[in-house]
Amino acid sequence: MFVIDSRKDPRAASAGSILVTRLMKRGVAGVVTDGGFRDSPEIAQLAIPAYHRRPSAPTNLTLHQALDINVPIGCGDVAVWPGDVVVGDGEGVVVIPAAIADEIADEATEMTAFEDFVTEKVQRGPLDPRAVSSHRREEPRRFRSVAPPARPVNSARTRCGAQPVTPTEGSGG
Repeated sequence: MFVIDSRKDPRAASAGSILVTRLMKRGVAGVVTDGGFRDSPEIAQLAIPAYHRRPSAPTNLTLHQALDINVPIGCGDVAVWPGDVVVGDGEGVVVIPAAIADEIADEATEMTAFEDFVTEKVQRGPLDPRAVSSHRREEPRRFRSVAPPARPVNSARTRCGAQPVTPTEGSGG
């Protein structure tokens, strides 16, 4: 995973399609910046996940310069340390500290099961209040551990603020 700290400044591109393609060919699993990418329609077509704040047409080497690699950085007000788990989907990116990644994965699995259960019930239509009471009596343990964690997940440096690069984006300026 290649995470770029652009200080949330998309006025100049953090990378373009040539660099992202090169990173992909070298085995990078994905690219995230809190700045912008140029050539975003081309990047969106690549076989590599890419996330940015917004498209950015200009390059400006005086605005962004590579200074180091494999050191702690900030990306979208989130601390990112080497070894952290970075997960992205169609809504954005989260950064999970390596030390709690297994715990978060377990919570996410339980929450997904709970949300699937609730979605199924909602799709069936209006609930009879007696059915809700009955469900609570029948399955009191199934989702007991889904209660909110003792500490908010957001305090664990999770939300990065970058959005997926989409094929319909034009380069902005």
